[in-house]
Amino acid sequence: MNPIKEDTIDIESIDDHKKEREESQQHENESSSMGHADEKSMNNKRYMPLLVINYLLLFIGSISSSLLSKYYFIHNGSSKWVLTWVQCAGFPLLIIPIFIPYYLLNSTNTRKPFTDFTFKMFLASIFVGIMLGFNNLLISWGVAYLPVSTSSLLLSSQLVFNLILSAIIVKQKITFSNLNCVILLTLSSIILALNSSSERPKGLTQKYYFIGFFCTIGAGLLFALYLPVVEKIYKKVYCYEMVMEMQFIMEIAATLLATIGMLFDGGFHDMKEESEKFFDKGNRVYWVTIFVTVVTWQFCFMGTAGMVFLTSSITGGICMTALLSMNVLGGVLVYRDSFGGLKAVSTFLCIWGFCSYVYGMYVKMLEEKGRRVNMERNESSMELIGVMRRSRGATAS
Repeated sequence: MNPIKEDTIDIESIDDHKKEREESQQHENESSSMGHADEKSMNNKRYMPLLVINYLLLFIGSISSSLLSKYYFIHNGSSKWVLTWVQCAGFPLLIIPIFIPYYLLNSTNTRKPFTDFTFKMFLASIFVGIMLGFNNLLISWGVAYLPVSTSSLLLSSQLVFNLILSAIIVKQKITFSNLNCVILLTLSSIILALNSSSERPKGLTQKYYFIGFFCTIGAGLLFALYLPVVEKIYKKVYCYEMVMEMQFIMEIAATLLATIGMLFDGGFHDMKEESEKFFDKGNRVYWVTIFVTVVTWQFCFMGTAGMVFLTSSITGGICMTALLSMNVLGGVLVYRDSFGGLKAVSTFLCIWGFCSYVYGMYVKMLEEKGRRVNMERNESSMELIGVMRRSRGATAS
Protein backbone atom coordinates (compact mmCIF):
# COMPACT_ATOMS: atom_id res chain seq x y z
CA MET A 1 0.00 0.00 0.00
CA ASN A 2 1.22 3.53 -0.80
CA PRO A 3 2.79 5.07 2.36
CA ILE A 4 1.48 8.50 1.37
CA LYS A 5 -2.04 7.05 1.22
CA GLU A 6 -1.54 5.51 4.69
CA ASP A 7 -0.52 8.90 6.04
CA THR A 8 -3.60 10.47 4.45
CA ILE A 9 -5.91 7.92 6.09
CA ASP A 10 -4.23 8.42 9.48
CA ILE A 11 -4.53 12.19 9.21
CA GLU A 12 -8.21 11.97 8.28
CA SER A 13 -8.85 9.71 11.31
CA ILE A 14 -7.00 12.07 13.59
CA ASP A 15 -8.87 15.04 12.14
CA ASP A 16 -12.14 13.31 13.05
CA HIS A 17 -10.98 12.92 16.67
CA LYS A 18 -9.85 16.52 16.74
CA LYS A 19 -13.21 17.71 15.42
CA GLU A 20 -15.02 15.66 18.07
CA ARG A 21 -12.89 17.19 20.80
CA GLU A 22 -13.47 20.71 19.48
CA GLU A 23 -17.24 20.18 19.47
CA SER A 24 -17.23 18.82 23.02
CA GLN A 25 -15.30 21.89 24.19
CA GLN A 26 -17.35 24.44 22.23
CA HIS A 27 -19.23 25.68 25.27
CA GLU A 28 -16.00 25.92 27.26
CA ASN A 29 -14.40 28.03 24.52
CA GLU A 30 -17.41 30.36 24.35
CA SER A 31 -17.19 30.87 28.11
CA SER A 32 -13.44 31.38 27.97
CA SER A 33 -13.88 34.04 25.30
CA MET A 34 -15.88 36.01 27.86
CA GLY A 35 -13.05 35.60 30.37
CA HIS A 36 -14.66 32.81 32.40
CA ALA A 37 -14.04 29.07 32.71
CA ASP A 38 -16.96 26.68 32.38
CA GLU A 39 -17.55 25.20 35.85
CA LYS A 40 -19.65 22.35 34.40
CA SER A 41 -16.46 20.90 32.95
CA MET A 42 -14.90 18.07 34.98
CA ASN A 43 -11.50 19.62 34.18
CA ASN A 44 -12.39 22.70 36.22
CA LYS A 45 -10.77 22.65 39.67
CA ARG A 46 -14.02 23.87 41.28
CA TYR A 47 -16.15 21.07 39.80
CA MET A 48 -15.63 18.32 42.40
CA PRO A 49 -15.77 20.59 45.50
CA LEU A 50 -19.00 22.16 44.19
CA LEU A 51 -20.46 18.71 43.48
CA VAL A 52 -19.72 17.50 47.02
CA ILE A 53 -21.00 20.72 48.65
CA ASN A 54 -24.25 20.66 46.68
CA TYR A 55 -24.95 17.03 47.42
CA LEU A 56 -24.37 17.70 51.12
CA LEU A 57 -26.78 20.65 50.91
CA LEU A 58 -29.36 18.44 49.19
CA PHE A 59 -28.85 15.62 51.71
CA ILE A 60 -29.08 17.85 54.81
CA GLY A 61 -31.86 20.01 53.39
CA SER A 62 -34.08 17.17 52.18
CA ILE A 63 -33.95 15.05 55.32
CA SER A 64 -34.08 18.00 57.77
CA SER A 65 -36.99 19.74 56.03
CA SER A 66 -38.94 16.48 55.98
CA LEU A 67 -38.37 15.85 59.68
CA LEU A 68 -39.20 19.46 60.61
CA SER A 69 -42.40 19.40 58.53
CA LYS A 70 -43.44 16.28 60.42
CA TYR A 71 -42.52 17.98 63.71
CA TYR A 72 -44.73 20.93 62.73
CA PHE A 73 -47.77 18.71 62.15
CA ILE A 74 -47.12 16.45 65.19
CA HIS A 75 -47.30 19.46 67.51
CA ASN A 76 -50.61 20.77 66.11
CA GLY A 77 -49.42 22.89 63.21
CA SER A 78 -51.99 22.59 60.41
CA SER A 79 -51.72 25.44 57.85
CA LYS A 80 -51.00 24.28 54.30
CA TRP A 81 -50.19 27.84 53.21
CA VAL A 82 -47.58 28.17 55.96
CA LEU A 83 -45.90 24.97 54.78
CA THR A 84 -46.00 26.30 51.19
CA TRP A 85 -44.53 29.68 52.17
CA VAL A 86 -41.60 28.30 54.20
CA GLN A 87 -40.41 26.23 51.23
CA CYS A 88 -39.36 29.35 49.29
CA ALA A 89 -39.18 32.22 51.80
CA GLY A 90 -35.48 31.61 52.46
CA PHE A 91 -34.37 33.24 49.20
CA PRO A 92 -32.43 36.03 51.03
CA LEU A 93 -29.92 33.32 52.04
CA LEU A 94 -28.89 33.13 48.37
CA ILE A 95 -27.29 36.56 48.74
CA ILE A 96 -24.39 34.77 50.47
CA PRO A 97 -23.21 32.62 47.49
CA ILE A 98 -24.07 35.41 45.02
CA PHE A 99 -22.39 38.47 46.55
CA ILE A 100 -19.96 37.31 49.27
CA PRO A 101 -17.36 35.67 46.92
CA TYR A 102 -17.19 38.84 44.80
CA TYR A 103 -16.58 41.19 47.72
CA LEU A 104 -14.31 38.82 49.67
CA LEU A 105 -12.03 37.88 46.76
CA ASN A 106 -12.03 41.46 45.40
CA SER A 107 -10.12 40.40 42.28
CA THR A 108 -10.28 41.82 38.77
CA ASN A 109 -10.90 38.27 37.47
CA THR A 110 -13.85 37.72 39.80
CA ARG A 111 -17.20 37.92 38.04
CA LYS A 112 -19.49 40.74 39.18
CA PRO A 113 -22.95 39.50 40.33
CA PHE A 114 -25.62 39.43 37.59
CA THR A 115 -23.07 40.01 34.83
CA ASP A 116 -24.24 38.34 31.58
CA PHE A 117 -27.65 37.81 33.20
CA THR A 118 -29.93 38.45 30.22
CA PHE A 119 -33.58 39.52 30.14
CA LYS A 120 -34.42 36.15 28.61
CA MET A 121 -32.87 34.40 31.63
CA PHE A 122 -34.87 36.71 33.90
CA LEU A 123 -38.17 35.77 32.22
CA ALA A 124 -37.26 32.07 32.25
CA SER A 125 -36.46 32.30 35.98
CA ILE A 126 -39.83 33.91 36.73
CA PHE A 127 -41.67 31.23 34.72
CA VAL A 128 -39.86 28.38 36.50
CA GLY A 129 -40.36 30.15 39.85
CA ILE A 130 -44.14 30.27 39.36
CA MET A 131 -44.09 26.59 38.40
CA LEU A 132 -42.05 25.89 41.55
CA GLY A 133 -44.56 27.84 43.65
CA PHE A 134 -47.47 25.68 42.43
CA ASN A 135 -45.35 22.59 43.05
CA ASN A 136 -44.76 23.68 46.66
CA LEU A 137 -48.49 24.22 47.17
CA LEU A 138 -49.37 20.78 45.79
CA ILE A 139 -46.75 19.13 48.03
CA SER A 140 -48.23 20.91 51.07
CA TRP A 141 -51.75 19.68 50.30
CA GLY A 142 -50.46 16.15 49.72
CA VAL A 143 -48.51 16.08 52.99
CA ALA A 144 -51.55 17.41 54.87
CA TYR A 145 -53.86 14.59 53.75
CA LEU A 146 -51.63 11.56 53.12
CA PRO A 147 -49.36 9.45 55.32
CA VAL A 148 -45.62 9.92 54.79
CA SER A 149 -45.02 6.58 53.06
CA THR A 150 -47.92 7.05 50.61
CA SER A 151 -46.80 10.56 49.67
CA SER A 152 -43.22 9.26 49.27
CA LEU A 153 -44.46 6.60 46.86
CA LEU A 154 -46.43 9.09 44.78
CA LEU A 155 -43.60 11.64 44.74
CA SER A 156 -41.15 8.97 43.65
CA SER A 157 -43.26 8.48 40.52
CA GLN A 158 -41.64 11.72 39.28
CA LEU A 159 -38.48 9.72 38.59
CA VAL A 160 -40.11 7.76 35.76
CA PHE A 161 -41.66 10.95 34.33
CA ASN A 162 -38.32 12.71 34.75
CA LEU A 163 -36.50 10.04 32.74
CA ILE A 164 -39.05 10.32 29.92
CA LEU A 165 -39.16 14.14 29.90
CA SER A 166 -35.36 14.38 30.12
CA ALA A 167 -35.07 12.16 27.04
CA ILE A 168 -37.52 14.44 25.19
CA ILE A 169 -36.44 17.91 26.38
CA VAL A 170 -32.65 17.62 26.84
CA LYS A 171 -32.04 14.43 24.79
CA GLN A 172 -30.87 12.50 27.87
CA LYS A 173 -29.50 9.09 26.88
CA ILE A 174 -31.27 6.19 28.62
CA THR A 175 -28.49 3.86 29.77
CA PHE A 176 -28.46 0.66 31.80
CA SER A 177 -27.13 2.62 34.78
CA ASN A 178 -29.95 5.19 35.03
CA LEU A 179 -32.69 2.73 33.97
CA ASN A 180 -31.55 0.19 36.59
CA CYS A 181 -31.53 2.92 39.24
CA VAL A 182 -35.04 4.14 38.29
CA ILE A 183 -36.44 0.60 38.54
CA LEU A 184 -34.79 -0.12 41.91
CA LEU A 185 -35.85 3.18 43.49
CA THR A 186 -39.42 2.78 42.20
CA LEU A 187 -39.57 -0.75 43.67
CA SER A 188 -38.18 0.64 46.92
CA SER A 189 -41.02 3.17 47.13
CA ILE A 190 -43.68 0.57 46.22
CA ILE A 191 -42.48 -1.72 49.01
CA LEU A 192 -42.46 1.23 51.39
CA ALA A 193 -46.09 1.97 50.49
CA LEU A 194 -47.15 -1.59 51.34
CA ASN A 195 -46.65 -0.61 54.96
CA SER A 196 -48.78 2.54 54.68
CA SER A 197 -52.19 1.12 55.59
CA SER A 198 -51.40 1.32 59.31
CA GLU A 199 -50.21 4.94 58.93
CA ARG A 200 -53.36 6.29 57.25
CA PRO A 201 -54.74 9.21 59.31
CA LYS A 202 -57.85 8.34 61.29
CA GLY A 203 -61.08 10.05 60.26
CA LEU A 204 -59.76 11.03 56.82
CA THR A 205 -62.66 11.10 54.35
CA GLN A 206 -62.43 9.67 50.86
CA LYS A 207 -62.82 13.17 49.40
CA TYR A 208 -59.76 14.58 51.15
CA TYR A 209 -57.78 11.40 50.55
CA PHE A 210 -58.27 11.81 46.79
CA ILE A 211 -57.45 15.52 47.04
CA GLY A 212 -54.13 14.59 48.67
CA PHE A 213 -53.58 11.79 46.14
CA PHE A 214 -54.04 13.94 43.03
CA CYS A 215 -52.17 16.90 44.53
CA THR A 216 -49.15 14.68 45.20
CA ILE A 217 -49.30 13.16 41.71
CA GLY A 218 -49.48 16.70 40.29
CA ALA A 219 -46.47 17.75 42.39
CA GLY A 220 -44.51 14.76 41.07
CA LEU A 221 -45.36 15.65 37.46
CA LEU A 222 -44.47 19.32 37.95
CA PHE A 223 -41.15 18.45 39.59
CA ALA A 224 -40.40 15.95 36.80
CA LEU A 225 -40.96 18.78 34.30
CA TYR A 226 -39.06 21.34 36.43
CA LEU A 227 -35.77 19.40 36.41
CA PRO A 228 -35.21 19.01 32.62
CA VAL A 229 -36.54 22.53 31.93
CA VAL A 230 -34.00 23.93 34.40
CA GLU A 231 -31.24 21.78 32.87
CA LYS A 232 -32.04 23.18 29.42
CA ILE A 233 -31.86 26.74 30.79
CA TYR A 234 -28.56 25.98 32.55
CA LYS A 235 -26.95 25.04 29.24
CA LYS A 236 -26.57 28.81 28.69
CA VAL A 237 -24.98 29.23 32.13
CA TYR A 238 -21.24 28.84 32.72
CA CYS A 239 -20.76 29.36 36.47
CA TYR A 240 -22.33 28.36 39.79
CA GLU A 241 -22.94 31.99 40.79
CA MET A 242 -25.24 32.43 37.78
CA VAL A 243 -27.19 29.34 38.90
CA MET A 244 -27.71 30.92 42.31
CA GLU A 245 -28.78 34.19 40.67
CA MET A 246 -31.42 32.39 38.64
CA GLN A 247 -32.45 30.46 41.75
CA PHE A 248 -32.77 33.78 43.58
CA ILE A 249 -35.25 35.09 40.98
CA MET A 250 -37.13 31.76 40.95
CA GLU A 251 -37.51 31.76 44.73
CA ILE A 252 -38.71 35.39 44.75
CA ALA A 253 -41.41 34.51 42.18
CA ALA A 254 -42.45 31.42 44.17
CA THR A 255 -42.50 33.44 47.42
CA LEU A 256 -44.68 36.16 45.86
CA LEU A 257 -47.15 33.48 44.74
CA ALA A 258 -47.22 31.92 48.23
CA THR A 259 -47.48 35.36 49.91
CA ILE A 260 -50.50 36.29 47.76
CA GLY A 261 -52.14 33.01 48.79
CA MET A 262 -51.27 33.64 52.44
CA LEU A 263 -52.83 37.14 52.31
CA PHE A 264 -56.05 36.01 50.64
CA ASP A 265 -56.47 32.89 52.80
CA GLY A 266 -55.40 34.42 56.11
CA GLY A 267 -52.17 32.44 56.31
CA PHE A 268 -50.23 35.05 58.30
CA HIS A 269 -53.08 35.24 60.81
CA ASP A 270 -52.96 31.44 61.05
CA MET A 271 -49.24 31.58 61.86
CA LYS A 272 -49.82 33.99 64.73
CA GLU A 273 -52.79 32.01 66.04
CA GLU A 274 -50.94 28.69 65.79
CA SER A 275 -47.91 30.04 67.66
CA GLU A 276 -50.02 31.46 70.50
CA LYS A 277 -52.86 28.94 70.91
CA PHE A 278 -52.35 25.62 69.15
CA PHE A 279 -48.66 24.74 68.88
CA ASP A 280 -48.10 22.67 72.04
CA LYS A 281 -44.37 23.43 72.34
CA GLY A 282 -44.91 27.15 72.83
CA ASN A 283 -44.49 30.37 70.90
CA ARG A 284 -40.69 30.47 70.88
CA VAL A 285 -40.24 26.87 69.66
CA TYR A 286 -42.86 27.50 66.96
CA TRP A 287 -40.92 30.39 65.41
CA VAL A 288 -37.60 28.55 65.73
CA THR A 289 -39.21 25.60 63.90
CA ILE A 290 -40.48 27.92 61.15
CA PHE A 291 -37.09 29.63 60.77
CA VAL A 292 -35.05 26.40 60.66
CA THR A 293 -37.55 24.87 58.20
CA VAL A 294 -37.10 27.90 55.93
CA VAL A 295 -33.30 27.44 56.02
CA THR A 296 -33.38 23.67 55.40
CA TRP A 297 -35.80 23.99 52.47
CA GLN A 298 -33.45 26.55 50.94
CA PHE A 299 -30.53 24.13 51.36
CA CYS A 300 -32.62 21.49 49.58
CA PHE A 301 -33.39 23.72 46.57
CA MET A 302 -29.83 25.06 46.39
CA GLY A 303 -28.51 21.50 46.34
CA THR A 304 -31.01 20.43 43.68
CA ALA A 305 -30.14 23.38 41.42
CA GLY A 306 -26.42 22.76 41.84
CA MET A 307 -26.73 19.04 41.10
CA VAL A 308 -28.72 19.68 37.91
CA PHE A 309 -26.19 22.31 36.79
CA LEU A 310 -23.13 20.15 37.47
CA THR A 311 -24.55 16.80 36.33
CA SER A 312 -28.02 16.38 34.78
CA SER A 313 -31.74 16.54 35.57
CA ILE A 314 -31.97 12.74 35.86
CA THR A 315 -29.13 12.75 38.43
CA GLY A 316 -30.97 15.42 40.44
CA GLY A 317 -34.17 13.37 40.30
CA ILE A 318 -32.40 10.17 41.36
CA CYS A 319 -30.76 11.92 44.32
CA MET A 320 -34.10 13.41 45.43
CA THR A 321 -35.91 10.06 45.14
CA ALA A 322 -33.14 8.22 47.01
CA LEU A 323 -33.47 10.73 49.83
CA LEU A 324 -37.24 10.18 50.01
CA SER A 325 -36.51 6.62 51.13
CA MET A 326 -33.70 7.79 53.41
CA ASN A 327 -36.26 10.00 55.17
CA VAL A 328 -37.73 6.77 56.53
CA LEU A 329 -34.48 6.16 58.45
CA GLY A 330 -34.65 9.72 59.74
CA GLY A 331 -38.15 9.04 61.10
CA VAL A 332 -36.89 5.86 62.80
CA LEU A 333 -33.95 7.63 64.45
CA VAL A 334 -35.69 10.86 65.46
CA TYR A 335 -39.33 9.88 66.05
CA ARG A 336 -38.80 6.17 66.86
CA ASP A 337 -40.97 5.07 63.93
CA SER A 338 -41.23 1.30 63.51
CA PHE A 339 -38.66 -0.29 61.20
CA GLY A 340 -39.96 -3.66 60.03
CA GLY A 341 -38.88 -6.02 57.29
CA LEU A 342 -40.58 -4.11 54.47
CA LYS A 343 -38.84 -0.86 55.37
CA ALA A 344 -35.50 -2.70 55.63
CA VAL A 345 -35.91 -4.20 52.13
CA SER A 346 -37.01 -0.79 50.79
CA THR A 347 -33.94 0.90 52.26
CA PHE A 348 -31.64 -1.80 50.86
CA LEU A 349 -33.08 -1.37 47.34
CA CYS A 350 -32.74 2.39 47.66
CA ILE A 351 -29.05 2.17 48.62
CA TRP A 352 -28.41 -0.45 45.91
CA GLY A 353 -30.03 1.68 43.21
CA PHE A 354 -28.23 4.85 44.24
CA CYS A 355 -24.83 3.14 44.52
CA SER A 356 -25.28 1.52 41.09
CA TYR A 357 -25.94 4.93 39.58
CA VAL A 358 -22.93 6.51 41.33
CA TYR A 359 -20.76 3.65 40.01
CA GLY A 360 -22.15 4.26 36.52
CA MET A 361 -21.21 7.95 36.80
CA TYR A 362 -17.71 6.97 37.98
CA VAL A 363 -17.23 4.63 34.99
CA LYS A 364 -18.45 7.38 32.66
CA MET A 365 -15.93 9.84 34.13
CA LEU A 366 -13.11 7.31 33.59
CA GLU A 367 -14.22 6.75 29.97
CA GLU A 368 -14.28 10.50 29.29
CA LYS A 369 -10.83 10.86 30.83
CA GLY A 370 -9.51 8.02 28.67
CA ARG A 371 -11.11 9.58 25.58
CA ARG A 372 -9.40 12.92 26.28
CA VAL A 373 -6.02 11.19 26.71
CA ASN A 374 -6.49 9.34 23.40
CA MET A 375 -7.40 12.58 21.62
CA GLU A 376 -4.27 14.28 22.94
CA ARG A 377 -2.16 11.33 21.78
CA ASN A 378 -3.81 11.44 18.34
CA GLU A 379 -3.05 15.16 18.04
CA SER A 380 0.60 14.48 18.89
CA SER A 381 0.66 11.71 16.27
CA MET A 382 -0.81 14.09 13.71
CA GLU A 383 1.95 16.59 14.35
CA LEU A 384 4.56 13.81 14.03
CA ILE A 385 3.06 12.60 10.73
CA GLY A 386 3.09 16.18 9.44
CA VAL A 387 6.79 16.47 10.25
CA MET A 388 7.49 13.13 8.54
CA ARG A 389 5.62 14.19 5.40
CA ARG A 390 7.52 17.45 5.23
CA SER A 391 10.84 15.66 5.66
CA ARG A 392 9.92 13.16 2.91
CA GLY A 393 8.96 16.01 0.60
CA ALA A 394 12.28 17.75 1.29
CA THR A 395 14.18 14.50 0.60
CA ALA A 396 12.31 13.87 -2.67
CA SER A 397 13.03 17.37 -3.88
